[in-house]
Parts: sequence; structure tokens; C-alpha cells
Amino acid sequence: MRPSKRAADAMRDVTLERAVARYAEGSCLVTFGNTRVLCTASLEERGPPWLRGSGKGWVTAEYAMLPRATHERTRREVNSGKPSGRTQEIQRLIGRSLRAVTNLPALGERQITVDCDVIQADGGTRTASITGAWVALHDCFAWMRARSIISVDPLKDHVAAVSCGIYKGQPVLDLDYAEDSAAETDANFVVTGKGGIVEVQGTAEMEPFTDEQFLELLRLAKGGAAGLVELQRKAIA
Repeated sequence: MRPSKRAADAMRDVTLERAVARYAEGSCLVTFGNTRVLCTASLEERGPPWLRGSGKGWVTAEYAMLPRATHERTRREVNSGKPSGRTQEIQRLIGRSLRAVTNLPALGERQITVDCDVIQADGGTRTASITGAWVALHDCFAWMRARSIISVDPLKDHVAAVSCGIYKGQPVLDLDYAEDSAAETDANFVVTGKGGIVEVQGTAEMEPFTDEQFLELLRLAKGGAAGLVELQRKAIA
């Protein structure tokens, strides 16, 4: 029995609330159970210097966890002078995931930065961030099209992410903190609306996992991601 009493293939309750930040071109408050992340997409009318003259734009991301998002207060990383290795890894993952479904030349020489700020953490903050970031990016592009800044939608597909793991010997979907902290295997899957795999991160915390277990985690992830994409479709309808 999972601590949340969910079935092995059951997600937590997921919500996607749009237009929650007044000044951002696109925004989304995403919840995966008790995990809450505010995603905002901001337009800059110039791209990164290394793309100057290419005619191509860029989508990047920043990730941060608020000091009291966890059980105990964590120090703001700005006070330490640089983001932690974990933070850098997660924000690069978010950026890669969004760029995988974006037609960058359609942006022109502009940059979109998606900020993902974790308000409350209960496992799965990176997967919630990617899922909500897509909605914020979609709305930023809609804002740009409404003002004739771009003529076509640069988004080629949806992208969503979900965690899976082996908890007490059983493959399960969408781990909360109670499961994540005790899982034998922890994995994150980034999947497009068409079912393509953008990235897989998987680690055996205790015993190595088998091919069969990995394929079961992949099956669970594909089902969970398909459900998240459907929620994205409903949210932007």
C-alpha cells in the first residue's frame, strides 16, 4: 500500500491555473498534490549574444525553491553567490524540455525565460515545473501572436514530465516525498504529446533495477504523461 493509498498507476491530483501573474506574458500555477510551483514566461526582445545574426530565438529556464517550501527553512541560493548543482541541473532540464517542442527560428532573435519557483515541495518539483512551464510558454506565445510580434505558433507539440519509482518492490507513478525519500529506484521521464521521449533520468538508490522493471516504469510514465497532456489541452482550451 502506498502512503497516499493511491493505485500504482495513479497520479496525485493535478491542477493547472493560468494567468496567475499579472505582469508576465504567460503564467501558470501548477500543483501535483501538495507540490505547488509558480511558472512565469517572460519575453525579451533580444536573444543571447551567441545567437546574434542567426535569425533564431531561444527558450531558457530558471528554477528556485522558496526558503520555506520544505519542512525546514533553506537558505536562499542568492546569498551563497551561485545556484547549487541541483538547481542548475533542474533548470537546464526544464529548458531542454521546452526547446524540444519549440520551433526556435519562428521566434526571431528573441528569448523567452520561464521561471519556475517552488512554493511548496512534496516530491516531483522538476516534473511539475516542466508541465506547468509548457502552459506558461504557450500563453506567452499566444500573447505575442495577439500583438503580431510573431505570425505563427512556435510550439510544435506538448511536453510534460512525471516521476516513477520502485517503492517497496513495486513500480509506482508520481512519487510524493514519502515515497521518493524511501524509493529503491527513482526516475523522471519527459514525454511529448505524441509520445516521444525527450529525456529519462533514472537512478537505483539501493538494488539495481532490471530491464523488465525499467519497461514497467516507462509504461507507467507514458500513461501519466498522456494524462498530463490532456490536462494541458483542457487548460488552454
